[in-house]
Amino acid sequence: MLESSLTLYKLIVLYLLKKVNFPLTNAQISEFILEQGYTTYFHLQEAFHELVDSHLISTETRRNTTYYNLTVDGENTLNYFSNLIPDVIRQEADSYLKENKYELRNEFATRSDYYQNGEDYLVRCEVLENNAHLIDLSLTVPTEEAARAIASHWKKKSQDIYAYLMKELL
Repeated sequence: MLESSLTLYKLIVLYLLKKVNFPLTNAQISEFILEQGYTTYFHLQEAFHELVDSHLISTETRRNTTYYNLTVDGENTLNYFSNLIPDVIRQEADSYLKENKYELRNEFATRSDYYQNGEDYLVRCEVLENNAHLIDLSLTVPTEEAARAIASHWKKKSQDIYAYLMKELL
């Protein structure tokens, strides 16, 4: 693989992260780049690895999902080298983000996680809007199975639960 190709893949990743105001997952970025046929999965993972190692993007992992954020150095690098991204790729990226922005944001904005807290498990469920919490709910449950079930159902049920709480509390 040519170094210029790897550079282009890195710039595409930086471009996607700059165009949104929330983190994207490896899967979300990969979906765009791989569906467009720009590269293979393994070359893309190499690009991610090099971007993280050079501190152009940062990561946050929750359960089995890694979220990527653009760093200041990444934004500066993109500003300097953005002219290397062909216009057609920019247009395809912009179109992808426009068509999928709600789903992409919702995946980050509605999140849940759990961890062991003594003999019990603490489940934290959140809904964010513009990086502000609409709801931040923590529940203590007796088993990991219960914690896993609550965490996995949160995305699907969060809107109903939020609406219920607002109705009952107002």
